[in-house]
Amino acid sequence: MSQIEDARVSPEELRTLFLFETLDDSQLNWLSEHGYIERFEAEETIYREGDPGTCFFVLLEGTLAMSRTVRGGGEVAITRSDQRGVYGGGVQALFDVDNETAPYANSMRAVTEVRMFLVPTAEFGTTVREWFPMGMHLVTSVFTTMMRSSSAVAERERLMALGSLTAGLTHELNNPAAAVVRASDALSERLSKMRGKLAALSAGKLRGEQLQALVGIQDAAVERMKHVPRRSPLEVNDAEDEMADWLDDHRIAGSGELAAVLVAGGLDIEWADEVADAVGEGNLPSAMGWLGYTVETQTLLGEIGDAATRISGLLGSARQYSQMDRAPQQHVDIHELLDATVAMLGHKIGDKIKVATDYDRSLPDMDVYAAELNQVWTNLIDNAIDAMNGVGTITICTKREDGDALIEISDTGSGIPADIQDRIFEPFFSTKEVGRGTGLGLDISWRIVVKKHHGDIRVESRPGNTTFQIRLPLVQPVEVPAT
Repeated sequence: MSQIEDARVSPEELRTLFLFETLDDSQLNWLSEHGYIERFEAEETIYREGDPGTCFFVLLEGTLAMSRTVRGGGEVAITRSDQRGVYGGGVQALFDVDNETAPYANSMRAVTEVRMFLVPTAEFGTTVREWFPMGMHLVTSVFTTMMRSSSAVAERERLMALGSLTAGLTHELNNPAAAVVRASDALSERLSKMRGKLAALSAGKLRGEQLQALVGIQDAAVERMKHVPRRSPLEVNDAEDEMADWLDDHRIAGSGELAAVLVAGGLDIEWADEVADAVGEGNLPSAMGWLGYTVETQTLLGEIGDAATRISGLLGSARQYSQMDRAPQQHVDIHELLDATVAMLGHKIGDKIKVATDYDRSLPDMDVYAAELNQVWTNLIDNAIDAMNGVGTITICTKREDGDALIEISDTGSGIPADIQDRIFEPFFSTKEVGRGTGLGLDISWRIVVKKHHGDIRVESRPGNTTFQIRLPLVQPVEVPAT
């Protein structure tokens, strides 16, 4: 256990440390009066990363080691030293006036028994700023500039991602919208011709009971179109030839084109015989033409309906993805967020990448920052697409594990080299070519998962199989407001 000594560090001893050797007598006296000595046993933790940074530590005797938590799990050693005067702890207090007890940025451990000189950060920071106003101004300026630069680049990356998604959504919407326009134009033409055939029928010798039977046949044909069986191209070709021969035998013009329309609607020779029996040979050409336009009209209406459904689905995915008009934190099904992200990235996923899902639907709805989690999914899936060069399989899996929701996003890309896996969550670290990434995507993802949702994100990678694992507590801790 650590032990605080009553004795002070004399100004003379402080001057032997490289950190204080240029200070004058009054400054050394101040340090001697405001600091104190504390001893730590071997393997004892001196301070822990994330704890309030209440003290500035200077090594007087012994050996210490510093480490940092790796974003993705575990710790990595930063330095190990027995040099008198090495320091750590609340360094940020020197230039962060508004947060003089900012959390420790790393952890310090005693390798051997050590003797440390401690100064409270609140007093130390204020005093050092008074001693060296110009130097501290420069340090503060550099620190502030770096923080602003990091924030600006992160915001720029978000905007670039939004622009890419917007362009992709526009492209995806353009296809069904164009289909609606084409189908509407064709539908107008078919309705006009259908009216013409109806006029020809009414001018003929079609009796009332024949017209009534024809309308019944029309309704039955529309119903049969809802249940057209799947057939091979060879089967379709044989059916069209058979129908065309029947139409030729009954002297109906345009047999090849009309046969293709009728067969596509699921109609066959038996149905055609039924039409002939109902209207007679004299009315058969007009009746078959009218029924052909009925099939085409119904097909075009189906195309318009499918396109409209596609547009509605894309807009729904966009709304789910952006969480527009919704509270920042929501009670949602995590699978809806994943599906919305996949839909939004559909233009980039393309036809050569397969997306497979294995969802544990028993997972309960969770209280999360939905829009920000969608940004995490976007970063990971986008990286997976790049890693596979547009060809491969992305697998998204969810399951419950140890009270957490575990989301795994895997790809069949080239993998992440083992020697850099510990660095991929560092800000500005990127394996992409210059201009293709800022190195902030995974850093932002780490902050959203770990800092915002109290979860964890890590990676397991080898060639052909890279998996990012995201753990989110099923029950988020209650945030207690500061008093």
